Amino acid sequence: MAKFDILEDLKWRGAINQQTDEKGLRKYLQTHDNLALYCGTDPTGDSLHVGHLIPFMILKRFQMAGYHPVILIGEATGSIGDPSGRNSERVLQSAATIDKNKKAITKQMKNLFGTKNFEIVNNMDWLGKMNLLDFLRDYGKLFQVNNMLDKDVVASRLKNGISFTEFSYQILQAVDFYHLNKYNGVQLQIGGGDQWGNITAGIDLIHKLEGPDILAFGLTIPLMVKADGTKFGKSAGNAIWLDPKKTSPYEFYQFWINQDDRDVVKYLKYFTFLSHEEIDDLAEKTKKEPWKREAQKKLAEEVTKFVHGESGLKEAQMITDALFSGNIKNLSVKQIEQGLKSAPAAEAADSKQNIVDFLVGTKIEPSKRQAREDVKNGAIYVNGDREKSIDYDVDPSSAFDGKYVIIRKGKRKYTLVKIK
Repeated sequence: MAKFDILEDLKWRGAINQQTDEKGLRKYLQTHDNLALYCGTDPTGDSLHVGHLIPFMILKRFQMAGYHPVILIGEATGSIGDPSGRNSERVLQSAATIDKNKKAITKQMKNLFGTKNFEIVNNMDWLGKMNLLDFLRDYGKLFQVNNMLDKDVVASRLKNGISFTEFSYQILQAVDFYHLNKYNGVQLQIGGGDQWGNITAGIDLIHKLEGPDILAFGLTIPLMVKADGTKFGKSAGNAIWLDPKKTSPYEFYQFWINQDDRDVVKYLKYFTFLSHEEIDDLAEKTKKEPWKREAQKKLAEEVTKFVHGESGLKEAQMITDALFSGNIKNLSVKQIEQGLKSAPAAEAADSKQNIVDFLVGTKIEPSKRQAREDVKNGAIYVNGDREKSIDYDVDPSSAFDGKYVIIRKGKRKYTLVKIK
């Protein structure tokens, strides 16, 4: 049986931007089963978002193919700031904040990668023990400033200025790769396209310190851009987080199910572990029957299950189905808050009110005349039930623990009325 060619699979998925030595890496993969590879993330926030997920999906593919992924949590580098992708200096964070973020991201990584054939390391364990003189003597001496200035990530910052602190980030990341190569047997570093200069600096350092024959490879992934030219990973201007407290499983699911037909196949290749045949089949269905949105549904299912597990997916689907059908009675208060977080909101007192007065008072209807007309025509639903009587009284205590009254006008125009 032929060995699975992961590099060809990544190429088919459009997931490779640059490689330092494709022939060398391919030869190594064909003759060895023990490749270890790493990707780093600095704990500058308490959660990763879907944009951060891209390189870790590549790491997951290597893990599923039997290779050994290493996640580097950059507690040390995170304390000074990565200059990449920015036009100004990062605001330095306190040690307590970085520690809190480190713990949160470590938990997320364990959820994604499990416990088998996988490890997490922290660069504070080696960078934190290094004094300034050791840094300058052992590593700084090996870097030429003119070469560092040529790196894209530094060159892009020279116009507005860059501090020595952020300028030195490249050396620290190179030391990370050197350390993991020497002590953890890591041969491959993966990162975004903006990390190319840092990755190649690490390979150069390894060869200077350990010799030119030491195997060390680099691979970057393309910048993810939507078909309309905008940056991937945000919805209505807000980042889509992996932390369910910041982005609920329902919101996460909706982000994926609402992707453009022009992008959905690309995202299926990047973010799911479906086979080539399954993805090709969904691509064909998108061409022939785009209104069914089968590719988007499958994309939402696969990514939500990967990040939030089977229970998170089921809850997201339950809320989606309930809001689509209007059958919301069985949703919990928490699920209502998830599903209608972005819906129009209003407030009302915790006393019974005539339905016409309630609709006008919450500004769901512009006038009593319009309210009476919509009620009589059956266009108004209260907590999932159609109400056609203008004599009906809305009782806030009758559902959702007395916290909300859900008004639906027409097919799917919901308003979340908060009870004061």
